[in-house]
Amino acid sequence: MAHGVLSFPLTSFHQDGSLDPDGFRAHVAAQVATEPGAVFPACGTGEFFSLDEDEYRQVVSIAAEEAGGEVPVVAGIGYGWAQAARFARIAEEAGADALLVLPHYLVAAPQDGLVAQLERIAARTRLPLIAYQRGQVAFTADSLQRIARIPNVIGLKDGHSDLDRLQRLTLAAPENFLFFNGAATAEIQARAYAAVGVPAYSSAVHAFAPEIANAFFAALQVGEHGTVDKLLRDFYVPLVELRDRVPGYAVSLVKAAARMRGRPVGPVRAPLADPSDGDLADLRTLLATGLDLVGAAL
Repeated sequence: MAHGVLSFPLTSFHQDGSLDPDGFRAHVAAQVATEPGAVFPACGTGEFFSLDEDEYRQVVSIAAEEAGGEVPVVAGIGYGWAQAARFARIAEEAGADALLVLPHYLVAAPQDGLVAQLERIAARTRLPLIAYQRGQVAFTADSLQRIARIPNVIGLKDGHSDLDRLQRLTLAAPENFLFFNGAATAEIQARAYAAVGVPAYSSAVHAFAPEIANAFFAALQVGEHGTVDKLLRDFYVPLVELRDRVPGYAVSLVKAAARMRGRPVGPVRAPLADPSDGDLADLRTLLATGLDLVGAAL
């Protein structure tokens, strides 16, 4: 999974808010065709929090079918451990290869509780687990060593961007433990994460402009810092500034950009809201700029 951008596909909905399986299948097929390092359906970008169990089963099944064993499929699970275990069972039956354990719901918890949450989920699935720390979930180095001893916990995705803490975690981890950069618009901090031993990252941009995401990844891999800086300066930083205008734009802007590219992803579900007309106009201009930087067209 460190050898390509990690794809977090969008979940397709019809205008009435119902699931659009055909649209999702087309979107995932297009994502897989760009040869990502892995496909992560029904995670944050895929609006896991908006899916019921039947919809979740359809989404993971379609992703597994379209991946066809060519790339790993890592499905999101979450809420408390009991509900997470239900989603884990569905994902296993639907053909997922591994699971990303999203932060639990609402409450803050002590380190013993965070470890116990993973222990209880792990005891109820055969699939490998990747813990996701962000929001109210943040592991200490001691807790990282404890979860790494759980047989099917294989890695950690970090969304805090606390590089001091992250360096301590990477040093505390066993040699084969996986780490992923899960910062919002991860490319902004990709070099900093790589410097502390975390080169793999998820890319929301890949969901609507794999040309840009792959060009950035390739430049970063070979140390073409001029290309990296130009893409950051002229595309990624303005995208973050646009994203930060409204809560939820981390998903709804991505969906809007995908629709601009003709992807059949539909609107977001409440409580998210689609972008305003003014923000859509700014997004279209920025998207055209980013694509032009890598020799592609809107």
